[in-house]
Amino acid sequence: MGKFLDLIDPGLSTGGSNHGRVVEGIGRAIVAGEPPDGELLPRDEELIEVFGVSRTVLREAMKTLAAKGMVVAKARVGTRVRPRREWNMFDAQLLRWHLDGEPSCRFYQQLFEMRLAFEPFAARLAAENATAADLDRLAACVEAMRSAQDQTEFSLADMEFHRAVFDAAGNAFFQSVVSLVEAALLSLLRRSSPDPHPEELRKICDGHQLIADAIACRQPAKAHDAMIKVIDVG
Repeated sequence: MGKFLDLIDPGLSTGGSNHGRVVEGIGRAIVAGEPPDGELLPRDEELIEVFGVSRTVLREAMKTLAAKGMVVAKARVGTRVRPRREWNMFDAQLLRWHLDGEPSCRFYQQLFEMRLAFEPFAARLAAENATAADLDRLAACVEAMRSAQDQTEFSLADMEFHRAVFDAAGNAFFQSVVSLVEAALLSLLRRSSPDPHPEELRKICDGHQLIADAIACRQPAKAHDAMIKVIDVG
């Protein structure tokens, strides 16, 4: 367990919450691969000493990690790391831990695949259900992308555009995948060059404009196809 203990940071700042500190420390280590799938975490007594918390705090932290699908506890056995395929990858905190580490190419490919599975259909629904307020919001997002002064402003406006599409779709279940899309866009930002060429940014804006225009014109098929092109460019 030495490598696991080396990976965790018991002093990690989480706004002063002991519970949050334990969740972050153990969660990040598990995402980094320590312990590997199927292996046991250190005994509770050891973790209590490392983090300097009570048994109650540790127990609640383990419940949080279990809710994310990352661990399972068994009496007289210990807490075991569950297979990655069973983790709740829609969990915003779990996605952040992946992005803060060193995501594999497979991880990025899976994000891309999930965007293709959800966003084009969301754009189609938005073309059918968008309100006047939704259309104004989409137009404002595109304008914010065009007028952005730096990459951070551009990316924030980009993420807001995709949130707006999901909202305009009018399907409450889509809200569960917003964090996934935001993680995908954030990963693209981190992998992109620090100063993208203006022509590249213009093309991205134009692609988003096509989505907004198709939604405004109530053209579901065009909105669907335009979203696919934007994701492919990403």
